Amino acid sequence: MWKFIRNWTLPLAMLTGALGYFLLAGFPFLNPLKPSILQTVEWLTPLLIFAQLLLTFCKMEPKDLKPCPWHGWLLAIQILTSGLIALWLISFPMEASFRIAFQGLMVCLICPTATAAAVITHKLGGSASTLTTYTLLSNLMAAIIVPLVFPLVEPHAGLTFWAAFFKILGKVFPLLLSPFIVALLLRRFVPSVHRVLMACHGVAFYLWAVALVIVTGQTVRSLVTGTAPVSVELLVAFGGLLACAIQFFLGKRIGSAYDDRISAGQALGQKNTVLAIWMACTYLNPLSSVAPGSYVIWQNLFNSWQLWKKRKGQD
Repeated sequence: MWKFIRNWTLPLAMLTGALGYFLLAGFPFLNPLKPSILQTVEWLTPLLIFAQLLLTFCKMEPKDLKPCPWHGWLLAIQILTSGLIALWLISFPMEASFRIAFQGLMVCLICPTATAAAVITHKLGGSASTLTTYTLLSNLMAAIIVPLVFPLVEPHAGLTFWAAFFKILGKVFPLLLSPFIVALLLRRFVPSVHRVLMACHGVAFYLWAVALVIVTGQTVRSLVTGTAPVSVELLVAFGGLLACAIQFFLGKRIGSAYDDRISAGQALGQKNTVLAIWMACTYLNPLSSVAPGSYVIWQNLFNSWQLWKKRKGQD
């Protein structure tokens, strides 16, 4: 039973999130609990993301944090592609369906690397240390770019740009960078706690699964309560597929030039979709979260195929 859950954690988490939403929405006697449940979800998701990153960064050795040339190229791709889409959204009016699709594409491009990417990279034979370094760099980049771009793309009612900027910065910057600072402080001043967290780094995967349950429920709610037709939802999901294919392709091509094809491909292609869905639901049109929601499926299908090829090659 445990092996089944471990092998099918992703679909089980997504199924649980979807069923949880329909359970909450379908039974009137649960109505008194809805406000407290929604309030709990609002603070629990960032907390889970923080805990995932903390466990990941505790496993990092500071001496292994060495930037590689391909790190710069991949960061440039993330900044330029998401920046160009943001500029397009700001400068040109377009139909609501295309605007939502482009927002979804943008959040898939700007989203940092997944905390679980190092595990897949190691299994595929890549360098987990160079990938973990890029995970830190991509989190730093997202913490700076997201507060600058999102208020321009989706203005908040009653808030000026700077008010929205500092509001998003105050939530995103600590969420993405404070885990690294806490990990360094624990390593230096409380090594006993650091050793415990380092030994528990595998728990990050299951924390990710719990967060995936929550954000799947949020995505399903956006789909059910939204007024957009199915064609729009499919268009947004296609944006997630397009972003996934482009990023894995570019990452592997650039990594090949530096003999680190696997690590670079996973660094650019495997995204922290839990964070992406949370950001889309919180700061953009909630329906745009369908793009990173579908990205979960696309990237895990591709990773499964890569692992199958790896096993086949070993056999």
